[in-house]
Amino acid sequence: MAEKSEKIILLHQERKNAMAVPGLLEAPSGRVDDALGRPLHDLRISVTDRCNFRCVYCMPKEVFDKDYAYLPHNSLLSFEEITRVASIFIAHGVEKIRLTGGEPLLRKDLERLIGMLAALPTPSGRPLDLTLTTNGSLLARKARALKDAGLNRVTVSLDALDDAIFKRMNDVDFAVADVLRGIDVAHEVGLGPIKVNMVVKAGMNDAQILPMARYFKDTPYILRFIEYMDVGASNGWNMAEVIPSAEVVAKISAEMPLVAIDPNYTGETASRWRYADGSGEVGMISSVTQSFCKDCSRARLSTEGQLYTCLFATRGHDLRGLLRDGRSDAEIAGAVAHLWRQRADRYSDTRTQNTNTSDIEPGLKRVEMSYIGG
Repeated sequence: MAEKSEKIILLHQERKNAMAVPGLLEAPSGRVDDALGRPLHDLRISVTDRCNFRCVYCMPKEVFDKDYAYLPHNSLLSFEEITRVASIFIAHGVEKIRLTGGEPLLRKDLERLIGMLAALPTPSGRPLDLTLTTNGSLLARKARALKDAGLNRVTVSLDALDDAIFKRMNDVDFAVADVLRGIDVAHEVGLGPIKVNMVVKAGMNDAQILPMARYFKDTPYILRFIEYMDVGASNGWNMAEVIPSAEVVAKISAEMPLVAIDPNYTGETASRWRYADGSGEVGMISSVTQSFCKDCSRARLSTEGQLYTCLFATRGHDLRGLLRDGRSDAEIAGAVAHLWRQRADRYSDTRTQNTNTSDIEPGLKRVEMSYIGG
């Protein structure tokens, strides 16, 4: 039992790290750059630390079992607090907000939050790009309400078409057909273009690369292959289990030729490829073998209001403390700008092949994906 308690402490320590409010406050200008010249453009907000899947690369059952201690409700940011934070980030230039988890559709009344965020004005007058990542288990049931509330599009995680492999990956016996139905319903109500994310883990689901490519070819959906990443400390990551994106491209292209195409925007995480016959698009997210740190424009807000400037961070910054201490919007905006201007994170650039963690302080672990979303 002592061992289980230690795991919980490592995964769910609040990592309090107060955010500094500068003495001289300046009004947000619509752009703030970090120490490497990267603008703040995207905000990913985790709305829950709970998930109904136990995917082996994210929330393995041996850690996240029936005794796992999730965050109490009063620790979570309220919808009003999330909306206030979002408005401050938008003033600094954020144009895209992605809701994540855990599984975000488990958060009660999430449609109300989406409506609140969709109503936020932007400096340019353009609507906010409001998206959500989901495992698809509740999508068929909720897609219409999400769209009506103001959600633009969804990204759905799906790691295999073969039911046995998929169930082994999600570890809760959830069927592929139910996820596929959710994807189709989301498309029908207009939550698109829909992206489908497949995390590829050698020896577990790599045989599904071609079946997935064949299935989603000539459909409205964009399939993206994600290299198995060393996020957090609970998934037992090993470099030998990584299938490089270059190998995935070569495997698909040998049967269904691919042509590289330009990114949609600077800082896009996925490299883009289209089928040479014009029958669709695939993406490759290659954090392990082809770092995209140089253009990373994403900040991440945990379920309980800890702000992270990198997916591979070891500690967050206590934004919730500022919210609940009665700080003004101007003070919080100043603290966010001050933190972002100091940001120099480039973990994937400096990762060694064996992910040497000697640069991490003793007693700290990289934050878990289930805590801040992917």
